Amino acid sequence: MYRREKPGKESEEVKIQKASKQIVETAILQAVQQVSQEDEKGQNKPSSRAERQLPEGKCNTDNDK
Repeated sequence: MYRREKPGKESEEVKIQKASKQIVETAILQAVQQVSQEDEKGQNKPSSRAERQLPEGKCNTDNDK
């Protein structure tokens, strides 16, 4: 026989799903805030954030074929 949850009680799986969703939402929010802060600090720099991430001598175009 399967044990039924009482009305008004959340199953353990639902609790885990809600906690996981909250963790992911918090992580995304923190990442967005960090990127925003980095962009604010780097506004005076001439290169964009994407250019700083590319290895030296590499271009982000398909013209290098």
